[in-house]
Amino acid sequence: MTSGRLLLGATPLGQPSDASPRLVDALARADVVAAEDTRRLRVLAKALGVAITGRLVSLYDRVEAARVPGLVDAMNAGATVLVVSDAGMPLINDPGYRLVAACVEAGIPVTCLPGPSAVTTALAVSGLPSERFCFEGFPPRKKSARRTWFASLADERRTCVFFESPRRLAACLRDAVEELGGARRAVVCRELTKVHEEVVRGTLDELAAWADDGVLGEITVVLAGATPRADLKSLVAEVQTLVAAGVRVKDACSEVAAGHPDVRTRQLYDAVLQLRRD
Repeated sequence: MTSGRLLLGATPLGQPSDASPRLVDALARADVVAAEDTRRLRVLAKALGVAITGRLVSLYDRVEAARVPGLVDAMNAGATVLVVSDAGMPLINDPGYRLVAACVEAGIPVTCLPGPSAVTTALAVSGLPSERFCFEGFPPRKKSARRTWFASLADERRTCVFFESPRRLAACLRDAVEELGGARRAVVCRELTKVHEEVVRGTLDELAAWADDGVLGEITVVLAGATPRADLKSLVAEVQTLVAAGVRVKDACSEVAAGHPDVRTRQLYDAVLQLRRD
């Protein structure tokens, strides 16, 4: 038997013309095309003027595990299998990981046909630092879990990219304000590369107010990384200097905290009192 191969093909986010020539060729030649949504793939193939001659199967989250053995067997028998998601790069918050892992385990070649990705597209247009970033998928749906999730990002200094449902975006951004502060910069990208593409930049406070009016379409959020937290000991020393000059403790704490958005006046005041008790 001749070993086949696995191809991972990035599909357009919105404009069919963004499809690469390699993707078009693979759609026409692959023995098996495994698609997250077969109906959407047929629409794309029609727009590209390409006929899918291979066997077309679905590969979405709930069926991926069951599909893997059969697809691996097909590749071991010499088939070329092409995996595509609804839009963008397979595996990036889309199905495909189990199949790739199985192919690696079986020694089957895995090749990527690079192309569009909502993650890198949003990062590129955001205007936020992009030399280091992290991708967090979708936030939890429940409020308490989502607040905890945002709290875990409070000290993350890399720019963070995540997806969100338009129905939950307003609540998500309000939770971000509560956990990260309203002054943190962020960007909401809506319908990237499509006719009604919209990129809205601002603070979390501003974006939460904007989203309250209702949002439609595919959403990608880019969140600015945290600024380094101020050293509390040095801030306490600043307060003590002001107090020594005759300023009241509370007023000194307010003055010092005003220059450090990540430090609350009460937090600084408590630290000063604790130092006095020690």
